[in-house]
This record gives sequence, structure tokens and C-alpha cells, in this order.
Amino acid sequence: MKGCYVLLLRLRHAERIVVGRLGSFNFTPGYYAYVGSAMLSLEKRIARHLRGEKRKHWHIDYLLEVATLIAVFSIISENKCECTLAQVLRSLQGSQVPVLGFGSSDCSCGAHLFYFGENPEQAIYSSLKRFSRESNLTLIFERLVE
Repeated sequence: MKGCYVLLLRLRHAERIVVGRLGSFNFTPGYYAYVGSAMLSLEKRIARHLRGEKRKHWHIDYLLEVATLIAVFSIISENKCECTLAQVLRSLQGSQVPVLGFGSSDCSCGAHLFYFGENPEQAIYSSLKRFSRESNLTLIFERLVE
């Protein structure tokens, strides 16, 4: 399957993280939603994100070392839709861009990582459900922790 995805993470404590060549940043406790795409294998990309030990390749790999992955939203699509999903997340109430350029080095988006002080799971689900219905795409939701 091909498509795009949103990873929802929870960071319990403030952390200073070196994000590869992007630099060193302070991350506030709360919730982070990361948008990515997998145009070869959505299943393999998500499985890689779920693995603990891995070589750091993407910006999200650095945040995944210290944050808990709590949910995955997958959208099955033959076309890249991650920039559109980033716009959807950016428009949600309480959404903030914590690090400019995070996850968006190959596009013109400001970032593909969004911060929320409160758990945005329901708002993300509702927005992606609407997007997938309007775009005639399939949304798959998986909650990893309660």
C-alpha cells in the first residue's frame, strides 16, 4: 500500500533534542503530530517508526527516541498527500509549529510537525476522516496506548 500517515506522540518531559543537521531544539511536554508519506510501502514505513532501535534517517527518528508513539493515522493513496495533511493539522485549534523545517526539507511547507498542549487525537481523527471521505481515500486508525 502507498499513502500518507500521521504519527501522534506524547512527550512527558521537556527535552533538548539534536535533530540531525536541522539543529538543537527545546521540546515542550505535550503532544506532537508528525506527517509523513510512504510511496513504496506504508506498512514498512510505519513498522520502522514503531521499532525502537534504528539508524536515524528522518527528523522524526530523533523525537521518537524520547517521545511515546500513541496513535497512527494512515491514509491509503496513490498520490503524495502529506503536504495537504500538514495543512489540515496546521488548521486545528491549538496547533503550533515547534520547529521550522522539521520533516519538510523536501517541500515548501513550513513544517510537518505540530505541537498541541492537549491531546488532539479526536480532532485529528475527525479532520482526517472528513479529508479521506472528501478525497475518496481510506483512513486507517490505530491507537497504540491508552
